[in-house]
Amino acid sequence: MLLRMYLRWAERRGFKTEMYDYQPGEEAGIKSATFSVIGENAFGLLTSEIGVHRLVRISPFDQAKRRHTSFASVYVSPEIDDSIEVIIKPEELRIDTYRSSGKGGQHVNTTDSAVRITHLPTGLVANCQNERSQHKNKEKAMSMLRSKLYEFELEKKREVTKKIEDSKLDIDFGSQIRSYVLQPYRLIKDHRTKAEMGDVDRVIDGDLTPFMLAYLRMRRGEKQS
Repeated sequence: MLLRMYLRWAERRGFKTEMYDYQPGEEAGIKSATFSVIGENAFGLLTSEIGVHRLVRISPFDQAKRRHTSFASVYVSPEIDDSIEVIIKPEELRIDTYRSSGKGGQHVNTTDSAVRITHLPTGLVANCQNERSQHKNKEKAMSMLRSKLYEFELEKKREVTKKIEDSKLDIDFGSQIRSYVLQPYRLIKDHRTKAEMGDVDRVIDGDLTPFMLAYLRMRRGEKQS
């Protein structure tokens, strides 16, 4: 639901998206997904989504129709171009290949073209299985890893200068930034800005702008004070 919400948000704004990695869940839903969003101020707007999101609903997979609570974490990093140098030593990488878990039928890739790159010193991981070519998947995974390392280094500098954003909560189940309640009532609430919206379907269909703007206004007010 979150993946569709963000893709619809991007579509509403005329942004281009590209799916890099998609891992189905063991029973239903998805385990993880990685995609890019290209558009004006895309990164700045999407920083409002970093954190844990909580969903409360009647599970369509529960025959007893019981209410379930689930959590998903969202992480956003900027895409950097070749003008910013990020040094990655080959000996610090572990590169694994595996078979893509894409659609069935004629779209099944019978070769181990998907690529997972792990940066051993930091533990950062980048996956890509979108392309049928292992070489192209490796290129995109490396690009994502460079972006993650760049953001990782920026975060270290913020810690040194004591300018870490307080709103960037730890990714754990006790620090949700937003709740999407579909049962027993219908309400979406951002726990940082206190912004609320009762039209749940509208938000899940991609209308995130009110929550994003409320977050940016809050951050601007904190910096000015």
